[in-house]
Amino acid sequence: MAKTLTEAPITTRIARARLPAGLHWRGIDPETHLGYRKGKRGGGWLVRWRNGAGYRQAPLGTADDAIGAGTLDYNAAIRAAKRAVEAARAEAKAKADGPLLTVQSVVEAYIEARNARHSRRAGRTVRSDAGHRLPRYVIGQKARGKQKAIPAAPLAGVALHALKESDLLTWRTNLPAELKETTKQRLINDLRAALNAAHAANRKRLDPAFGTVVKHGLSAIKVDDDDQIPIARENQVLTDVQVAHVLRAAQEIDAEHQWEGDLFRLVLLLAATGARFSQVVRMRVGDVQRTQSRLMVPFSRKGKGAKSGAIPIPIGNDVLDALLPAETGRRNAAPLLERWRYKQRPGSIEWHRDGRGPWQTASEIVRPWDAIRRRAGMPELIPYALRHSSIVRGIRANLPIRLVAALHDTSVQMIERHYAKWIVDGLDDLAARAVVPLVPRRW
Repeated sequence: MAKTLTEAPITTRIARARLPAGLHWRGIDPETHLGYRKGKRGGGWLVRWRNGAGYRQAPLGTADDAIGAGTLDYNAAIRAAKRAVEAARAEAKAKADGPLLTVQSVVEAYIEARNARHSRRAGRTVRSDAGHRLPRYVIGQKARGKQKAIPAAPLAGVALHALKESDLLTWRTNLPAELKETTKQRLINDLRAALNAAHAANRKRLDPAFGTVVKHGLSAIKVDDDDQIPIARENQVLTDVQVAHVLRAAQEIDAEHQWEGDLFRLVLLLAATGARFSQVVRMRVGDVQRTQSRLMVPFSRKGKGAKSGAIPIPIGNDVLDALLPAETGRRNAAPLLERWRYKQRPGSIEWHRDGRGPWQTASEIVRPWDAIRRRAGMPELIPYALRHSSIVRGIRANLPIRLVAALHDTSVQMIERHYAKWIVDGLDDLAARAVVPLVPRRW
């Protein structure tokens, strides 16, 4: 038979002063008791709670018997006791449901999944962007070569059942000040995706409010309008003449470095379609539809869910003619854009061609693009400028914004947000055409 708790008067300083040295208890609820341990120089609070057939105990802090600052009065001790018991029971439940989930473990699982997905797409073992960013700023990484080891952030050790919004906000605040806002936002997006994936897979194990904690703790960075750098910078939107100049430079670099047309065709498709690198390199020979004078560009893999299908992009005969060598004698299912692969001969510094294969990652264009932009006299030009220019070209041609967005596999909101200047200019031109003389002429 369970013993009846004899409650001690521990609610006030005066009452506690009259107690003898030792341990005294008072009930909070039938299975939770607040304890006061009195010593020669003051006392301290502790809590005990039912745990199976027995009890567990945990210290709470110093009682305010003599000093007020940094100590706990009775009511504060009650609140601390309830928090301690709730946390302990949540941890016990989390452990009973399986291995304890921490930020470290779920981020590692997310990185593994992302790396596997990118490796499947590339046809070889590669690390994803998340595999580069998250170890550096969240879970830490071991020393590699000349790179020193990076310790894990304190956030990595937090269990998911105990994760609070303040943990996430503290991590964000402690990110290096020299990081660009765009880099911070990508990092935040990666961490949010990892936590949301863990939530989706472990809903029964986590608090129903977990999603809200992640949402508010990792909300998008707010940037003052004056400090915000638009994606489509003025110097990255090219005129048709400048685009032709870039393509001519690509053709020259292609010939000088014996690319056999592979480099030129890649740059040409980026300019003709305004598509992303990841889209054009997935095109197949069958995506060139000569009779309709169009290309079928695969949807991007951005966003949630799997997207299948392609976007029809009209092109001119000059582009079709330039693509002819890549189509002739090849199956419709073969990659449209390929390049030579090189391999170093064993025991030698000599490299030799080792077969052809599709372009794999955007990093493969970095070195040739540097040569192209120097030849074109545009040292700051980025490959994405061809996409910016294609979008602005459609806007200036007074195409409906919805059509421009559809042709470039993006949303109307993104077009309006990042290309507002050119939209306004185009609307001004349209409005100007509607102006008619209104003042009567004198006879």
